[in-house]
Amino acid sequence: MNPTYRVRRATLDDIAALSAIWNSMRFPVPELSKQITEFQVAENQNGEIVGALALQMAERQGRIHSEGFTDFSLADALRPKLWERLQSVATNHGLLRFWTQENAPFWSHGGLDKADQETLAKLPAAWRGLPGPWFTLKLREDLDTLISADREFAVFMQAEKERTQRTFQQARVMKIVASIIALALLGAVVIFGVIFLKHSSQLKRRSDWQVSPPTTFPARAV
Repeated sequence: MNPTYRVRRATLDDIAALSAIWNSMRFPVPELSKQITEFQVAENQNGEIVGALALQMAERQGRIHSEGFTDFSLADALRPKLWERLQSVATNHGLLRFWTQENAPFWSHGGLDKADQETLAKLPAAWRGLPGPWFTLKLREDLDTLISADREFAVFMQAEKERTQRTFQQARVMKIVASIIALALLGAVVIFGVIFLKHSSQLKRRSDWQVSPPTTFPARAV
């Protein structure tokens, strides 16, 4: 029966177990203890930490470092699980590229290639002083490309916003013009109605005057 392993993020409670691994690897224990949150640990079925690997992040890129095992005969079984975990973390954080100085064949099989001079120019400044050859794997488009795309999208959204504002402004103007026309028509109807009523009243009075019989006065006695 093959042993089962569980990979999880390291906690402060793991420092003692991790320190034992770091000491065996001759890693700087005090420095790595401050970076405990960067580590993913592999546990066996008994809950014992048997392997660890760290992912440091800078400028939306990740550095894989400080790989260690209690027994390197477990490396072939644990590396794929740790690697899967790191890929998940990278996806969750939107990382653009992996970097590592780990030179085990597993990492080249996982897609990390030795970085050329052009690619090394993309290495975050925080890691440029670290010695050794670098291996890298591009996960997404480079930051400059993403920034350019973001800028183009921002310009497009601004143009759409201005177009929408112009449309609303034109609609408001048309609404005002329609209101003015409606008021003008209403005013014209009222004026016409007043004139019509006045004219009708005058015609009625004139008609009444024309049809009324002349006034007669009684004759005086002689």
